[in-house]
Amino acid sequence: MSEVKAQPAGVDLEELEQLVAEADTGGRHPGGTVGRILLWVAVAWSLFQLWYASPLPFVFGFGILNDTEARAIHLGFALILTFLAYPALRSSPRDRVPLLDWVLAVVGGFAGSYLFLFYVELSGRPGQPTTLDLVTGTVGILLLLEATRRALGLPMVVVACFFIFYTFAGQYMPDVIQHRGASLNKFLNHQWLTTEGVFGIALGVSTSFVFLFVLFGTLLEKAGAGNWMMQISIALLGHLRGGPAKVAVVSSALNGVVSGSSVSNVVSGGIFTIPLMKRTGLSGVKAGAIEASASINGQIMPPVMGAAAFLMVEYVGIPYSEIVKHALLPAVFSYLALLYMVHLEAIKMGLKTIPQRPTPARERMLRMGLGLSGSILAVCTVYYGIVAIQAVFGGTAPPVLAIAGVALYVASVWYSSRYPDLALDDPNAPILELPRAWDVTRTGLDFLIPIAVLLWCLMVEQMSPGLSAFWATLSILGIVATRKPLMAVFRNENLAASVRAAWDDLIDGLALGARNMIGIGIATATAGIVVGTITLTGLGLMMTELVEFISGGNVILMLILIAAISLVLGMGIPTTANYILVATLMAPVVVDLGAQAGLPIPLIAVHLFVFYFGIMADITPPVGLAAFAAAAISKEDPIATGFQGALYSLRTAILPFVFIFNPAMLLIGVDTWPQTIWVATVSLIAILLFSAATMNWFVTKSRLWESAALLLICFTLFRPDWWLNQVSPPYEELPASEFLSAVGQTPADGRINFVVEGVDLMGEDVRKTVNVPLGEPGEPLERLRGIGLTITQAGDALMISNVDFGSYAKRIGLDVGYDVVAVLRKADQPSSLIPIGLALAATAGVAGLQFARARKQADRKETGPVR
Repeated sequence: MSEVKAQPAGVDLEELEQLVAEADTGGRHPGGTVGRILLWVAVAWSLFQLWYASPLPFVFGFGILNDTEARAIHLGFALILTFLAYPALRSSPRDRVPLLDWVLAVVGGFAGSYLFLFYVELSGRPGQPTTLDLVTGTVGILLLLEATRRALGLPMVVVACFFIFYTFAGQYMPDVIQHRGASLNKFLNHQWLTTEGVFGIALGVSTSFVFLFVLFGTLLEKAGAGNWMMQISIALLGHLRGGPAKVAVVSSALNGVVSGSSVSNVVSGGIFTIPLMKRTGLSGVKAGAIEASASINGQIMPPVMGAAAFLMVEYVGIPYSEIVKHALLPAVFSYLALLYMVHLEAIKMGLKTIPQRPTPARERMLRMGLGLSGSILAVCTVYYGIVAIQAVFGGTAPPVLAIAGVALYVASVWYSSRYPDLALDDPNAPILELPRAWDVTRTGLDFLIPIAVLLWCLMVEQMSPGLSAFWATLSILGIVATRKPLMAVFRNENLAASVRAAWDDLIDGLALGARNMIGIGIATATAGIVVGTITLTGLGLMMTELVEFISGGNVILMLILIAAISLVLGMGIPTTANYILVATLMAPVVVDLGAQAGLPIPLIAVHLFVFYFGIMADITPPVGLAAFAAAAISKEDPIATGFQGALYSLRTAILPFVFIFNPAMLLIGVDTWPQTIWVATVSLIAILLFSAATMNWFVTKSRLWESAALLLICFTLFRPDWWLNQVSPPYEELPASEFLSAVGQTPADGRINFVVEGVDLMGEDVRKTVNVPLGEPGEPLERLRGIGLTITQAGDALMISNVDFGSYAKRIGLDVGYDVVAVLRKADQPSSLIPIGLALAATAGVAGLQFARARKQADRKETGPVR
């Protein structure tokens, strides 16, 4: 995943490899025995994670670990590899491991795995730490901070130290965030000896889900899938105006399947696309900005999103498949909008196209038709074939499907072996002929098998993310281990050499996957210090009052404040840690203050809001790692590249504000296919018009008032309800006596809005409007218990008598003792087609004016200046 491929002319490969290593895998690569030790420790970590995620421990009754033990081993490996792979200073050696780092690695491994090594003893004396416990906790915290400095940089250490300081100095803080403080014993016990701090949810998600997804992507890249996807993008889009820039966008979207790192995404694709873009007329700054802007969005692109997306499973309390569903439209729209912006840049600058083979129009149409129909046929055949096998064989279907999958894989490799392996084109070569799409596709059909396995397990079988990733990783492990030998057999080549090469790829892929995880493992552990401080001091409750004071209770100001905090934090810490910090501190605040303002914000919308602005930090000056990586390839100013990339990324920045106020974009409250198509179409038009306005170009160069009109049209398409709400209220309040009836009538997986009143923990009266999802139809009280909410009836009065810990109801701020005072029903309003229709008519008017102006400009060019 962080491996840099062949080097095009004019690109400093060593510089790029070192940039990726420093950011993702550690800059130290010793040789000899030390190198082998580092290699096999990393391989052992990958093998441990595969064992933990698999059903094998339960099959053999051996090596069964609970969550706490697994988290401890996970952190132990991460600390060992940090001190072995990451040098202490810029001047530290990269080709050997100093003695001090060996000592730190051993001590860090012991401290990190302490909960595993002494689990029985610790469970027998909860809350009563011994001297060894306290010493280990102290050393562990210090070494974790040093590991954080090495792997993630000083800003994350500063953030963690601030929260540690806050733990001890609470009584000296301003009144609004004051607490009574904590003793050293209590701090160490809470942070290191329980699952409230370092070994909390964040490290648990890293252990259970994230590692295998990172390993899956690394092995896919190792097998050659990354280059294959890049070449397909070039074949499909290279012939268009601004084709290389469009290739960068599409290949980054595809690379999002195999990479969750912005930097490695930029480097793996940018070494080809950036020189190509420059060759066809784009400036180096814009070429780097387009690649960086496209690459950061790889983390928001389903099905394999950034590591923070897997944390949402725990923080929001919904399956990963639901997160994918909610995140799909915004991610696709963001990429389509960037494609449109690239197209506008190409028109403005009159960019050239890449030459392609001359092909008759009839043949091109035939090839396109066969490609589309063949793809649809293949997907349908696989889907219904699997369904048929499951129906016929029942419980014995898994081994039958495995045999069928192996047969399909061998047949795909045999077919691919008939054609030459893909060559990496040099984008600086004087002549470049585009390959045909099918000529590229047929060389790697087997790469689709592990992706299909992952999607099937996640989306159809609804397996857990960890188990889905295990089966997908197992399939790609098989491909890495057997593809080259099978190719050698089918091509009558040297089998022994191919087996050795496959073995080397397999070991290197397992090691590289583990090294890619070092930063994430350390980040989630250090973020646990922050989370532990919040639970130990009650800071979460205080933040509500603080943010309400700063924003004056205004939801828009509150969201802008959170976006700014995410961007500032993201300049110094990775996306995953940024998400944990901001989501833990601010997401409950947004939901709570929104509810008090009468705006029921879905919890997933808030968490995606935080996630989006966390990844935006990777391109925002002055510290945008993705922009720096792109600038290293384009040989341009990284700050200028970052500012240009931030301009291109405005279309991503606007989306979180949209789906906070219009959750339909997240497919919330959208129940039918016609509704889905309508929401998608209108939202897509809106984001494209926003892109045109920010580029100051629609049909031709826009005048200032035309760009302003396009922004107003964009707002209307995104929020037609805002205009309707000025005429009539969106909801009508029904009495609490109709609440249970409304719950019973809500369709399967529907949502309901209702109002509660009560006294909060600070003794203040509150009134909240909340939005909750309901599962399958059933008895109303049972449906509410499904989200952790128990309602007690006393005549017409309804009171919340219990809220399950960790439930959805608890996460959105409902509490025992609140009364349900009203249920909200959608009011009869004028049709949203009215503002949407007017907005589309205005769009046509602006387009018409610009068409006329562009025609006059073209006529003047043809006739020349009038004398």
